[in-house]
Amino acid sequence: MTSLGLRSLITLVLSAMLASCGLAYEASTQARGRHMLRSLRPGESSLEVHQNWGEPDMRQYVGQNRETWSYAVRPNSNDITATLLYTSVKPGDDGKFLDLKFINGKLVSWNEAVHTVPAKQGSGFGYGLGPGGGVSNIRHF
Repeated sequence: MTSLGLRSLITLVLSAMLASCGLAYEASTQARGRHMLRSLRPGESSLEVHQNWGEPDMRQYVGQNRETWSYAVRPNSNDITATLLYTSVKPGDDGKFLDLKFINGKLVSWNEAVHTVPAKQGSGFGYGLGPGGGVSNIRHF
């Protein structure tokens, strides 16, 4: 085998491995969603749900005692590269999610929904010079 043929073979194998990672991630999120649909029970506490299923991909707080947790079922539906080459849910992604609705910390209902992942809140990681450092609009009086 020539060195050009060997390089092509290595490139092909690496490409297949990368694509399989994304497809495996996609399959696992879909399997988790199906399993959640069969396993969730009304009245479960948010702590129980978190212990069983982990951190949701999105949280929305609606009032003082209501919240919605969204778990990806088919993320990255608008990004073929992200689907093939594993990437987790990121801002701007469209996808299908399983929305869990809690009132007073208890699960009351759930349904599938399509969302566009919003931009993260807060300044994230920042670096800056001078008073106050990076980007910050918090004031202390």
